[in-house]
Amino acid sequence: MARSPADPVGKTPDEHGTPEHYYRLYVSSASPVSSRAIVNARRVFEEMLHGQHRLHVLNIAEHVESARADQIVASPTLIRISPLPQRRFIGDLSDTERLRRSLLAVVPVDPSERLP
Repeated sequence: MARSPADPVGKTPDEHGTPEHYYRLYVSSASPVSSRAIVNARRVFEEMLHGQHRLHVLNIAEHVESARADQIVASPTLIRISPLPQRRFIGDLSDTERLRRSLLAVVPVDPSERLP
């Protein structure tokens, strides 16, 4: 999914008509770890959510107020905004199995695709 500007802080995804699966990924633009996190997140979301999600990739240097409001202390950080409960994943998201398991807790899946 293409990068898009940050949603106004304090509004819920439903107020914007966004998909049920809504994420923010805070990155540092010059960081190779951030680049890997972007690639890994996009791949996992496309595989599991088949385009039924919104991922906003935000450069911390350009979105300082949003990062402060979301209490970002490390980069890269992925935040699941919805569905609740909110979850945070820190790092390059290379442990895609852990990320998938966390998503499976709330995403209905085809029984033939379940992890062992």
